[in-house]
Amino acid sequence: MRLWGRKNSINVQKILWCLLELGMQEGKDFERIDAGLQFGINRTPEFLKLNPNGLVPVLEDGEIALWESNTIMRYLVRTHDKNQRFPQDVQSQYHSEKWMDWQLNAMWPGLRSAFLGLTRTPEAQRDYALIRKQFQDTNLHFAVLDHVLGEQPYCSGTQFHIGDIVLALCVHRWILLNQTFPEQTGPRTRLENIDAWLKRIQADTQFNQIADTELNIVM
Repeated sequence: MRLWGRKNSINVQKILWCLLELGMQEGKDFERIDAGLQFGINRTPEFLKLNPNGLVPVLEDGEIALWESNTIMRYLVRTHDKNQRFPQDVQSQYHSEKWMDWQLNAMWPGLRSAFLGLTRTPEAQRDYALIRKQFQDTNLHFAVLDHVLGEQPYCSGTQFHIGDIVLALCVHRWILLNQTFPEQTGPRTRLENIDAWLKRIQADTQFNQIADTELNIVM
């Protein structure tokens, strides 16, 4: 198995975390190749055959090559969860799925734009009023998640699932972005249920092995 992508890409981190939960270790069970941004590679003919979009991550597993991080996680759980680390029942699966779609369509666009505005956009081109609005809108989205987590321990119900991976990485980036650029983002809403959920994840999963790679948020 081969994973293409740099460790500080949030979408690559999803895959790395999922692989860890499945008991797979980099260098032993799969090879990872740095690609994207400063590493290049993602516009080469070889890479574009795997993903014509030229984006990471890409997973090669035997004859199959997959792109889109959420799809890759679904595939890994379907084909490599031998020890049933994740719930197998339909109810848990689709509760997890709906949060994965929510992350992509509702919550992530604003947070991603604020992140790129503060870490990828040259200073002279930054629209700080827009960045602040985007971050503050993300506060409202996370309040929705916080309400649900007040009624159940994980996004999909009573057990940890891949939907929690997607959301926890976004929450972690939301917190780091505010800690690194507090004046530009404005205040971060304190959400007690999300805080408690994140502590459960830190204690019971491989989250900390992945979160360490995000310390240099501006990369």
